[in-house]
Amino acid sequence: MKLKNKNKKNDYSKLERKLYMYIVMIVMAAVVFVLYIRSMIRGKLGEWIVRFLENHYDLEYLDAMRIYQYSIRNNLEIFIYVAIAISILILCRVMLSKFAKYFDEINAGIDVLIQNEDKQIELSAEMDFMEHKLNTLKQTLEKREQDAKLAEQRKNDVVMYLAHDIKTPLTSIIGYLSLLDEAPDMPIEQKAKYVHITLDKAYRLEQLIDEFFEITRYNLQTITLTKRHIDLYYMLVQMADEFYPQLAANGKQAVIHAPEDLTVFGDPDKLARVFNNILKNAVAYSEENSVIDITAGLSENMVSIVFKNAGSIPKDKLAAIFEKFYRLDNARSSDTGGTGLGLAIAKEIIIQHGGQIHAESNDHYTTFTVELPVLPDLVDKRGS
Repeated sequence: MKLKNKNKKNDYSKLERKLYMYIVMIVMAAVVFVLYIRSMIRGKLGEWIVRFLENHYDLEYLDAMRIYQYSIRNNLEIFIYVAIAISILILCRVMLSKFAKYFDEINAGIDVLIQNEDKQIELSAEMDFMEHKLNTLKQTLEKREQDAKLAEQRKNDVVMYLAHDIKTPLTSIIGYLSLLDEAPDMPIEQKAKYVHITLDKAYRLEQLIDEFFEITRYNLQTITLTKRHIDLYYMLVQMADEFYPQLAANGKQAVIHAPEDLTVFGDPDKLARVFNNILKNAVAYSEENSVIDITAGLSENMVSIVFKNAGSIPKDKLAAIFEKFYRLDNARSSDTGGTGLGLAIAKEIIIQHGGQIHAESNDHYTTFTVELPVLPDLVDKRGS
């Protein structure tokens, strides 16, 4: 706290020095002004007043001097006080004008932020700390606006692609059902083949519709966790078994390296979704006839789960894979295409658990690493 206050004081040091110089200069000018008035009343100004009384009122010199003495000279302190009051008013007016100048500059800078003008904010030299902060804020707002536009564009692209992808299986379903309707005497083998294809397309259509709902839910729902101790080894084995058909179809397999007594504290449904999304990504983008290694272990009250698959991700795309609506493949295969929300949601869930997730890739392998606290108190500390 002390360091923070010290930094704030340093921020305003130039402005304080400038205002202090103004105050010193104005006070000195006020003192000189008061002394000048005092000397003038006692000197040339006094003589001028006496001559004025003599010439305009036909008074003798002694009479004019007596009037001057009693009316002005003996009340010199009153004139000094008036001069001091005038000096203070002048000081206040000058200081207010200086403050108004700085506020006008800040106001102009805020106008640049509001109007989103494409220019740098420039303030007085003594306000360089405020200039830096306003320009930093301007850059932050511009970046957020660009990110929001990019996210909106990605979302629109995803909706457009999904609409196209939905039309593809729907057209196939209608086509095959039409064939079945038009040819009731179709051979049983051919009919079974068409029914099987239609069912596959219906499943794909259901998946795409679920993804449409996912787009809507992502920004509207708050992730709530119901935490408990989880048998992590069993969860990973069960997940690998669920993916067996997809893995076997391309000659792939998932191998788990983890102690059977490994546990973690968290929401089982949400963590299953995280691991599911990562493995789904590995299955979709790994090389054929390859092995996906899933390694889990305990280190200093943290559980680390690493998914490693053959295949690389370009560096320029690696940093963006946890962003909303981002997909690695621009072509968007109708068979593997998704919303690009899986890894973004996975990251949110892991952060809610007080953990972290990151990805690395080289020319041969890609790894996703998830780190989670083992104990409830560690979850609360890291989460807060």
